[in-house]
Amino acid sequence: MKLKRRDNNAEKIRALIVDDEPLAREGIRIRLKKEPDIEVIGECGNGWEAVTIILRDVPDLVFLDIQMPRLDGFGVIEAVGVRQMPHVIFVTAYDEHALRAFEVSALDYLLKPVDGERFFEALERARNRIRGKNLEAISAQLGKMLAALKAERKYLERLSIKSTGKSGGRVIFLGVDEIDWIGAADNYVQIHAGR
Repeated sequence: MKLKRRDNNAEKIRALIVDDEPLAREGIRIRLKKEPDIEVIGECGNGWEAVTIILRDVPDLVFLDIQMPRLDGFGVIEAVGVRQMPHVIFVTAYDEHALRAFEVSALDYLLKPVDGERFFEALERARNRIRGKNLEAISAQLGKMLAALKAERKYLERLSIKSTGKSGGRVIFLGVDEIDWIGAADNYVQIHAGR
């Protein structure tokens, strides 16, 4: 589905607030209320709702929490699609997410609890991007960010397992691709691999 972009010279910037914490949404909404050129078109408490509203209402700017249950902020970008994603200001309580997003994309972020001066710096950058910067460049930045984040997601390749059986507490290294199945046994985990 190809989204129609609004005219960048339009009078008001249409903003969507996405955060699973009601107080965080309220804090952003209160700050934006003081800005005559910003119109809050909605708030979402989860990523799936955000995807629906972004595709339906096409906001100019999204304040997007990174850490949310079921579908996080990066999942929202993937679901909407990099080319269709509006301008984003990330919001997070975890600085490791904020730093990664900032380092790989040059998009802005806010660290919770949100500092007033920092909020307005990010908002001013967003205004400049929305009113003057090429959308292709923003899409390219989002694409780079997602590619870098996917590359960073590494899964375990092997486990160190302390045997409680006949081997008397010996540590065994087992590749995850060798595991047949895993079962629960009271307070223990049984890993079944090969013989």
